Amino acid sequence: MTGIVVENATRNFAGQQVLKGVSLAVAAGEFVALVGPSGCGKSTLMRLIAGIDRPDSGRILINGRDVTTLRPAARDVAMVFQSYALYPHLTVAENIAVPLAMRRMSAAQRLPLLGRFWPGSQARRRGIREEVGSAALALGLGSLLDRRPAQLSGGQRQRVALARAIVRHPAAFLMDEPLSNLDAALRVHTRREIVEIHRRAGAATLYVTHDQAEALTMADRVAVMQAGQILQVASPRAIYADPDDLRVATFIGSPRINTLPAEIDGHGLARVAGFPTGVRLCGAERVTGAATLALRPEDLFLADGGIPATAEGLEFLGESLLLHARHVGTGTALVLRLPPELVPDLPPGSRVTLGFDPGRALLFDAQGRRLRDTAVVPEPSLV
Repeated sequence: MTGIVVENATRNFAGQQVLKGVSLAVAAGEFVALVGPSGCGKSTLMRLIAGIDRPDSGRILINGRDVTTLRPAARDVAMVFQSYALYPHLTVAENIAVPLAMRRMSAAQRLPLLGRFWPGSQARRRGIREEVGSAALALGLGSLLDRRPAQLSGGQRQRVALARAIVRHPAAFLMDEPLSNLDAALRVHTRREIVEIHRRAGAATLYVTHDQAEALTMADRVAVMQAGQILQVASPRAIYADPDDLRVATFIGSPRINTLPAEIDGHGLARVAGFPTGVRLCGAERVTGAATLALRPEDLFLADGGIPATAEGLEFLGESLLLHARHVGTGTALVLRLPPELVPDLPPGSRVTLGFDPGRALLFDAQGRRLRDTAVVPEPSLV
Protein backbone atom coordinates (compact mmCIF):
# COMPACT_ATOMS: atom_id res chain seq x y z
CA MET A 1 0.00 0.00 0.00
CA THR A 2 1.26 3.49 -0.84
CA GLY A 3 1.11 5.97 2.02
CA ILE A 4 1.78 5.37 5.71
CA VAL A 5 1.26 1.99 7.37
CA VAL A 6 1.85 1.25 11.05
CA GLU A 7 1.68 -2.42 11.97
CA ASN A 8 1.18 -3.47 15.59
CA ALA A 9 3.58 -0.88 17.02
CA THR A 10 4.42 -0.93 20.72
CA ARG A 11 6.52 1.49 22.76
CA ASN A 12 7.48 1.34 26.42
CA PHE A 13 8.99 4.05 28.61
CA ALA A 14 10.32 3.23 32.08
CA GLY A 15 8.32 0.00 32.16
CA GLN A 16 5.07 1.72 31.14
CA GLN A 17 3.45 0.70 27.85
CA VAL A 18 2.65 3.93 26.01
CA LEU A 19 1.61 2.30 22.72
CA LYS A 20 -0.21 -1.01 22.89
CA GLY A 21 -0.04 -2.70 19.51
CA VAL A 22 -1.16 0.26 17.41
CA SER A 23 -2.04 -0.32 13.75
CA LEU A 24 -3.01 2.47 11.38
CA ALA A 25 -3.00 3.04 7.60
CA VAL A 26 -3.10 6.36 5.75
CA ALA A 27 -3.47 5.96 1.99
CA ALA A 28 -1.71 8.17 -0.54
CA GLY A 29 -3.78 11.34 -0.96
CA GLU A 30 -5.72 10.70 2.25
CA PHE A 31 -5.97 13.08 5.21
CA VAL A 32 -6.32 11.23 8.54
CA ALA A 33 -6.68 13.08 11.82
CA LEU A 34 -5.41 11.33 14.95
CA VAL A 35 -7.35 12.72 17.89
CA GLY A 36 -7.30 11.94 21.59
CA PRO A 37 -6.70 13.44 25.03
CA SER A 38 -3.27 14.63 26.17
CA GLY A 39 -0.98 11.75 27.12
CA CYS A 40 -2.78 9.09 25.06
CA GLY A 41 0.23 8.37 22.81
CA LYS A 42 -0.47 10.54 19.75
CA SER A 43 2.87 12.32 19.68
CA THR A 44 4.74 9.10 20.48
CA LEU A 45 3.19 7.44 17.43
CA MET A 46 4.11 10.47 15.32
CA ARG A 47 7.73 10.27 16.49
CA LEU A 48 7.89 6.60 15.51
CA ILE A 49 6.63 7.35 11.99
CA ALA A 50 9.04 10.28 11.62
CA GLY A 51 11.99 8.19 12.80
CA ILE A 52 12.74 10.38 15.82
CA ASP A 53 12.09 7.29 17.95
CA ARG A 54 11.80 3.56 17.23
CA PRO A 55 9.12 1.06 18.26
CA ASP A 56 9.91 -1.78 20.64
CA SER A 57 8.03 -4.04 18.26
CA GLY A 58 6.02 -3.67 15.07
CA ARG A 59 6.78 -2.06 11.71
CA ILE A 60 6.51 1.32 9.98
CA LEU A 61 6.10 1.36 6.18
CA ILE A 62 6.02 4.37 3.86
CA ASN A 63 4.95 3.74 0.27
CA GLY A 64 5.47 0.03 0.81
CA ARG A 65 9.05 0.41 2.06
CA ASP A 66 9.94 -0.77 5.58
CA VAL A 67 11.48 2.29 7.26
CA THR A 68 11.32 1.05 10.85
CA THR A 69 15.07 1.28 11.40
CA LEU A 70 15.87 4.12 8.97
CA ARG A 71 16.97 7.55 10.16
CA PRO A 72 14.48 10.44 9.66
CA ALA A 73 16.27 11.86 6.60
CA ALA A 74 15.89 8.55 4.74
CA ARG A 75 12.11 8.28 5.21
CA ASP A 76 10.93 11.00 2.79
CA VAL A 77 8.48 12.54 5.26
CA ALA A 78 7.93 16.21 6.08
CA MET A 79 6.92 17.17 9.60
CA VAL A 80 5.20 20.35 10.79
CA PHE A 81 5.59 21.00 14.50
CA GLN A 82 3.52 22.87 17.06
CA SER A 83 6.49 25.19 17.71
CA TYR A 84 7.11 25.96 13.99
CA ALA A 85 10.86 25.15 14.46
CA LEU A 86 12.04 28.03 12.26
CA TYR A 87 15.65 29.21 12.24
CA PRO A 88 15.55 32.73 13.77
CA HIS A 89 18.69 33.94 11.93
CA LEU A 90 17.41 32.96 8.48
CA THR A 91 14.93 34.82 6.29
CA VAL A 92 11.60 33.34 5.26
CA ALA A 93 13.06 32.34 1.89
CA GLU A 94 16.09 30.73 3.53
CA ASN A 95 13.91 28.82 6.02
CA ILE A 96 11.76 27.43 3.23
CA ALA A 97 14.85 26.51 1.22
CA VAL A 98 16.55 24.51 4.00
CA PRO A 99 15.26 21.02 3.04
CA LEU A 100 16.02 21.60 -0.66
CA ALA A 101 19.52 22.86 0.05
CA MET A 102 20.25 19.91 2.33
CA ARG A 103 19.04 17.45 -0.29
CA ARG A 104 20.45 18.96 -3.48
CA MET A 105 23.66 20.76 -2.50
CA SER A 106 26.93 19.52 -1.09
CA ALA A 107 28.38 20.93 2.14
CA ALA A 108 30.79 23.04 0.07
CA GLN A 109 28.01 24.41 -2.14
CA ARG A 110 26.04 25.47 0.94
CA LEU A 111 28.85 27.70 2.28
CA PRO A 112 27.58 31.30 2.54
CA LEU A 113 30.33 32.93 0.47
CA LEU A 114 32.58 30.38 -1.22
CA GLY A 115 29.67 28.12 -2.03
CA ARG A 116 28.33 30.57 -4.60
CA PHE A 117 31.40 29.99 -6.76
CA TRP A 118 31.48 26.20 -6.43
CA PRO A 119 30.90 24.32 -9.69
CA GLY A 120 27.19 23.76 -10.31
CA SER A 121 26.17 25.89 -7.34
CA GLN A 122 24.53 28.74 -9.27
CA ALA A 123 22.20 26.50 -11.27
CA ARG A 124 21.08 24.61 -8.17
CA ARG A 125 20.54 27.79 -6.19
CA ARG A 126 18.47 29.20 -9.04
CA GLY A 127 16.27 26.10 -9.14
CA ILE A 128 15.79 26.24 -5.37
CA ARG A 129 14.81 29.92 -5.50
CA GLU A 130 12.17 29.17 -8.12
CA GLU A 131 10.62 26.37 -6.04
CA VAL A 132 10.75 28.46 -2.87
CA GLY A 133 8.98 31.28 -4.72
CA SER A 134 6.23 28.95 -5.93
CA ALA A 135 5.63 27.53 -2.45
CA ALA A 136 5.64 31.01 -0.90
CA LEU A 137 3.19 32.32 -3.51
CA ALA A 138 0.79 29.43 -2.83
CA LEU A 139 0.71 30.35 0.86
CA GLY A 140 0.59 34.13 0.49
CA LEU A 141 4.18 34.64 1.63
CA GLY A 142 5.53 36.27 -1.53
CA SER A 143 5.96 39.71 0.09
CA LEU A 144 7.58 38.29 3.25
CA LEU A 145 10.52 36.36 1.80
CA ASP A 146 13.14 38.80 3.11
CA ARG A 147 11.77 38.95 6.66
CA ARG A 148 12.97 36.93 9.64
CA PRO A 149 10.66 34.90 11.95
CA ALA A 150 10.71 37.56 14.69
CA GLN A 151 9.08 39.98 12.24
CA LEU A 152 6.17 37.64 11.50
CA SER A 153 2.84 36.97 13.20
CA GLY A 154 2.02 33.51 14.55
CA GLY A 155 -0.09 32.69 11.50
CA GLN A 156 2.65 33.80 9.13
CA ARG A 157 5.24 31.67 10.93
CA GLN A 158 2.93 28.67 10.67
CA ARG A 159 2.60 29.22 6.92
CA VAL A 160 6.38 29.38 6.59
CA ALA A 161 6.61 26.02 8.37
CA LEU A 162 3.99 24.62 5.98
CA ALA A 163 5.81 26.01 2.95
CA ARG A 164 9.05 24.42 4.12
CA ALA A 165 7.23 21.08 4.33
CA ILE A 166 5.44 21.18 0.97
CA VAL A 167 8.44 22.44 -1.03
CA ARG A 168 10.05 19.01 -0.64
CA HIS A 169 7.14 17.13 -2.26
CA PRO A 170 7.48 14.35 0.34
CA ALA A 171 5.85 10.93 0.31
CA ALA A 172 3.99 11.79 3.53
CA PHE A 173 3.16 14.77 5.72
CA LEU A 174 3.17 14.53 9.53
CA MET A 175 1.55 17.43 11.39
CA ASP A 176 1.75 17.53 15.18
CA GLU A 177 -0.69 20.04 16.72
CA PRO A 178 0.32 22.69 14.14
CA LEU A 179 -2.44 25.16 15.02
CA SER A 180 -2.44 25.02 18.82
CA ASN A 181 -0.47 28.26 19.18
CA LEU A 182 -2.89 30.30 17.05
CA ASP A 183 -5.96 32.20 18.20
CA ALA A 184 -9.41 30.81 17.43
CA ALA A 185 -10.18 32.91 14.34
CA LEU A 186 -6.76 32.25 12.79
CA ARG A 187 -7.07 28.51 13.48
CA VAL A 188 -10.27 28.36 11.42
CA HIS A 189 -8.62 30.20 8.51
CA THR A 190 -5.36 28.22 8.63
CA ARG A 191 -7.02 24.82 8.78
CA ARG A 192 -8.71 25.59 5.45
CA GLU A 193 -5.28 26.42 4.03
CA ILE A 194 -3.85 23.13 5.31
CA VAL A 195 -6.64 21.11 3.68
CA GLU A 196 -6.09 22.92 0.39
CA ILE A 197 -2.31 22.31 0.59
CA HIS A 198 -2.98 18.63 1.20
CA ARG A 199 -5.26 18.41 -1.83
CA ARG A 200 -2.66 20.00 -4.08
CA ALA A 201 0.21 17.89 -2.74
CA GLY A 202 -1.67 14.58 -2.94
CA ALA A 203 0.51 12.93 -0.28
CA ALA A 204 -0.61 10.85 2.70
CA THR A 205 -1.18 13.22 5.63
CA LEU A 206 -1.41 12.30 9.30
CA TYR A 207 -2.59 15.22 11.42
CA VAL A 208 -2.33 14.93 15.21
CA THR A 209 -4.62 17.10 17.32
CA HIS A 210 -6.50 17.13 20.61
CA ASP A 211 -9.09 19.47 19.06
CA GLN A 212 -11.99 17.40 17.79
CA ALA A 213 -13.36 20.34 15.76
CA GLU A 214 -10.16 20.28 13.69
CA ALA A 215 -10.38 16.52 13.28
CA LEU A 216 -14.04 16.48 12.21
CA THR A 217 -13.83 19.43 9.79
CA MET A 218 -10.49 18.65 8.10
CA ALA A 219 -10.08 14.89 7.82
CA ASP A 220 -11.22 12.22 5.37
CA ARG A 221 -11.08 9.78 8.28
CA VAL A 222 -10.64 10.25 12.03
CA ALA A 223 -8.69 7.88 14.29
CA VAL A 224 -9.66 8.14 17.96
CA MET A 225 -6.88 7.19 20.37
CA GLN A 226 -6.99 6.67 24.13
CA ALA A 227 -4.55 5.08 26.57
CA GLY A 228 -2.15 3.92 23.86
CA GLN A 229 -4.80 2.25 21.69
CA ILE A 230 -6.70 3.29 18.58
CA LEU A 231 -10.36 2.68 19.38
CA GLN A 232 -11.92 3.43 16.01
CA VAL A 233 -11.00 4.77 12.57
CA ALA A 234 -13.89 6.02 10.43
CA SER A 235 -15.26 9.01 8.55
CA PRO A 236 -16.04 12.10 10.68
CA ARG A 237 -19.77 11.45 10.24
CA ALA A 238 -19.49 7.81 11.35
CA ILE A 239 -17.26 8.64 14.31
CA TYR A 240 -19.87 11.08 15.56
CA ALA A 241 -23.11 9.30 14.74
CA ASP A 242 -22.08 5.63 14.81
CA PRO A 243 -19.32 5.07 17.42
CA ASP A 244 -18.15 1.53 18.17
CA ASP A 245 -17.11 2.26 21.75
CA LEU A 246 -18.55 4.30 24.61
CA ARG A 247 -15.16 6.02 25.02
CA VAL A 248 -15.37 7.25 21.43
CA ALA A 249 -18.96 8.42 21.92
CA THR A 250 -18.11 10.39 25.06
CA PHE A 251 -14.91 11.92 23.66
CA ILE A 252 -16.30 13.08 20.32
CA GLY A 253 -18.96 15.76 20.41
CA SER A 254 -19.41 19.07 22.20
CA PRO A 255 -21.34 19.25 24.43
CA ARG A 256 -20.55 15.72 25.54
CA ILE A 257 -23.06 13.00 24.75
CA ASN A 258 -25.66 12.29 27.46
CA THR A 259 -25.24 8.91 29.15
CA LEU A 260 -27.77 7.18 31.38
CA PRO A 261 -27.45 3.91 33.33
CA ALA A 262 -29.69 1.21 31.88
CA GLU A 263 -30.50 -2.43 32.60
CA ILE A 264 -31.14 -5.00 29.87
CA ASP A 265 -33.53 -7.78 30.77
CA GLY A 266 -33.58 -11.31 29.38
CA HIS A 267 -35.63 -10.19 26.38
CA GLY A 268 -33.17 -7.54 25.18
CA LEU A 269 -35.20 -4.62 26.57
CA ALA A 270 -33.08 -1.78 27.99
CA ARG A 271 -34.82 0.20 30.73
CA VAL A 272 -33.75 3.49 32.31
CA ALA A 273 -35.31 4.33 35.66
CA GLY A 274 -38.03 6.94 35.23
CA PHE A 275 -38.14 6.69 31.42
CA PRO A 276 -41.62 6.12 29.95
CA THR A 277 -39.98 4.59 26.88
CA GLY A 278 -37.49 1.77 26.66
CA VAL A 279 -35.15 0.60 23.91
CA ARG A 280 -35.34 -2.95 22.63
CA LEU A 281 -32.63 -4.87 20.77
CA CYS A 282 -34.62 -7.34 18.71
CA GLY A 283 -32.92 -10.73 18.51
CA ALA A 284 -30.32 -9.80 21.14
CA GLU A 285 -31.92 -11.59 24.10
CA ARG A 286 -28.54 -13.06 25.03
CA VAL A 287 -27.43 -9.55 26.16
CA THR A 288 -28.42 -8.91 29.77
CA GLY A 289 -27.29 -6.82 32.70
CA ALA A 290 -25.91 -3.31 33.10
CA ALA A 291 -25.70 -1.08 30.03
CA THR A 292 -25.45 2.58 29.06
CA LEU A 293 -27.97 4.48 26.97
CA ALA A 294 -26.40 7.45 25.15
CA LEU A 295 -28.15 10.37 23.44
CA ARG A 296 -26.59 13.33 21.63
CA PRO A 297 -27.81 16.74 22.93
CA GLU A 298 -29.61 17.41 19.64
CA ASP A 299 -31.53 14.11 19.97
CA LEU A 300 -33.36 15.22 23.14
CA PHE A 301 -36.27 17.67 23.01
CA LEU A 302 -39.01 19.15 25.17
CA ALA A 303 -42.16 16.99 25.09
CA ASP A 304 -45.37 16.66 27.05
CA GLY A 305 -45.60 13.57 29.25
CA GLY A 306 -42.01 12.52 28.66
CA ILE A 307 -38.94 12.08 30.86
CA PRO A 308 -39.24 14.14 34.07
CA ALA A 309 -36.35 16.55 34.62
CA THR A 310 -35.43 19.79 36.36
CA ALA A 311 -34.05 22.75 34.38
CA GLU A 312 -30.74 24.04 35.74
CA GLY A 313 -29.75 26.74 33.28
CA LEU A 314 -29.64 27.99 29.69
CA GLU A 315 -26.70 28.84 27.43
CA PHE A 316 -27.41 30.96 24.37
CA LEU A 317 -25.07 30.11 21.45
CA GLY A 318 -26.70 32.19 18.71
CA GLU A 319 -27.94 29.54 16.27
CA SER A 320 -28.81 27.16 19.12
CA LEU A 321 -29.42 27.07 22.84
CA LEU A 322 -28.19 24.59 25.43
CA LEU A 323 -30.62 23.55 28.13
CA HIS A 324 -28.95 22.01 31.15
CA ALA A 325 -31.29 19.73 33.07
CA ARG A 326 -31.22 16.90 35.59
CA HIS A 327 -33.16 13.65 35.24
CA VAL A 328 -35.50 13.27 38.21
CA GLY A 329 -35.25 9.47 38.38
CA THR A 330 -31.45 9.02 38.41
CA GLY A 331 -30.13 12.51 39.12
CA THR A 332 -28.12 12.31 35.89
CA ALA A 333 -27.15 15.63 34.28
CA LEU A 334 -28.54 16.10 30.75
CA VAL A 335 -27.81 18.67 28.04
CA LEU A 336 -30.21 19.48 25.18
CA ARG A 337 -29.30 21.47 22.05
CA LEU A 338 -32.44 23.25 20.89
CA PRO A 339 -33.51 26.05 18.52
CA PRO A 340 -33.78 29.20 20.70
CA GLU A 341 -37.30 30.00 19.46
CA LEU A 342 -38.60 26.67 20.84
CA VAL A 343 -37.38 27.21 24.40
CA PRO A 344 -39.56 29.18 26.82
CA ASP A 345 -38.10 31.11 29.72
CA LEU A 346 -37.08 28.41 32.20
CA PRO A 347 -35.77 29.68 35.53
CA PRO A 348 -33.51 27.25 37.42
CA GLY A 349 -35.63 24.66 39.21
CA SER A 350 -38.39 24.59 36.58
CA ARG A 351 -39.90 21.17 35.95
CA VAL A 352 -39.75 19.98 32.33
CA THR A 353 -40.44 16.74 30.49
CA LEU A 354 -38.16 15.50 27.74
CA GLY A 355 -38.59 13.24 24.75
CA PHE A 356 -36.14 11.42 22.50
CA ASP A 357 -36.14 9.41 19.29
CA PRO A 358 -35.36 5.79 20.25
CA GLY A 359 -34.05 5.21 16.72
CA ARG A 360 -31.18 7.64 17.45
CA ALA A 361 -30.35 6.21 20.85
CA LEU A 362 -27.00 4.44 21.22
CA LEU A 363 -26.74 1.44 23.53
CA PHE A 364 -23.49 0.08 25.00
CA ASP A 365 -22.86 -2.99 27.13
CA ALA A 366 -21.14 -3.03 30.52
CA GLN A 367 -17.69 -3.07 28.84
CA GLY A 368 -18.54 -0.05 26.71
CA ARG A 369 -18.95 -2.01 23.45
CA ARG A 370 -21.66 -0.86 21.09
CA LEU A 371 -24.71 -3.09 20.87
CA ARG A 372 -25.46 -2.75 17.18
CA ASP A 373 -26.29 -6.19 15.78
CA THR A 374 -30.02 -5.45 15.58
CA ALA A 375 -32.37 -2.50 15.13
CA VAL A 376 -33.27 -0.29 18.05
CA VAL A 377 -37.03 0.20 18.42
CA PRO A 378 -39.28 1.84 21.06
CA GLU A 379 -41.01 -0.18 23.72
CA PRO A 380 -43.94 1.83 25.13
CA SER A 381 -45.83 1.60 28.41
CA LEU A 382 -43.05 0.65 30.77
CA VAL A 383 -44.40 2.78 33.59
